[in-house]
Amino acid sequence: QVQLVESGGGSVQAGGSLRLSCAASIRTFRNYNMAWFRQAPGKEREFVAAIMWSGGTTYYADAVQGRFPISRDQAKNTVYLQMNSLKPEDKAVYYCAAGRVTGSYAGSYDYWGQGTQVTVSS
Repeated sequence: QVQLVESGGGSVQAGGSLRLSCAASIRTFRNYNMAWFRQAPGKEREFVAAIMWSGGTTYYADAVQGRFPISRDQAKNTVYLQMNSLKPEDKAVYYCAAGRVTGSYAGSYDYWGQGTQVTVSS
């Protein structure tokens, strides 16, 4: 059984930082590409960042490029999203996803976490 559990969300002021974590109970974690998506009220689920199974290649949405580096710890079966210089428009529920194919489409991923709320005040 595959399970993804996000943590690290919270409420911060604009310009602040948060570090999201996603613990994956996947036996073959190293074989999976990992990604973060987010969804704000009234909006579609949006791609944020992805990292290949090897950890050597990353992809970012234009909105977070340079601000939200994604990384993974193979030994801990965990993927991270370091969120820096947060803006009010970053407020959303952030979801961790895992799949065998990397992509910016939600349909590319097979497993999803329940999400963690990120709130940014101005």
